[in-house]
Amino acid sequence: MEIKSVPLSIPENCNVIVGQSHFMKTIEDLYEIFTSSCPHCKFGIAFCEASGPCLIRVEGNDSELSKRAAENAMSMGTGHAFVCLIKDAFPINFLNAIKACAEVCTVYCATANPVEIIVVETEQGRGVLGVVDGFCPKGVETAEDAKIRKDFLRKIGYKK
Repeated sequence: MEIKSVPLSIPENCNVIVGQSHFMKTIEDLYEIFTSSCPHCKFGIAFCEASGPCLIRVEGNDSELSKRAAENAMSMGTGHAFVCLIKDAFPINFLNAIKACAEVCTVYCATANPVEIIVVETEQGRGVLGVVDGFCPKGVETAEDAKIRKDFLRKIGYKK
């Protein structure tokens, strides 16, 4: 058994959602979630099939994001994992619908930070052990930091 760190390639001004599912129908259901939850966003989705032809299934409404999602999925090479790259929207627009999708088993991360997928490789194949999302904390927020956080959430419309 070997443990590897696989950095994801996230295009500038994009977010990524990485998760695991159990059925190739996932790719179509995720496509429907993105188009119905936020019709103006750009996205690409890749799903690693884990049986049969073991293909990376790809959907999206942006060819570059779809290509990059497929490249990330290929780099991970983990059975039944999916990678969604999103532009002009935030993961919060989709997470509840993705988690409610009948095929989705788990969501590993949803972020715009640099991400490393921690992968285990055995004789059978590869699986996700976890993720490294962003960087280590540098300290505890001050009152000024809290004000900046609260102001930002209101500026982007997530709090009133």
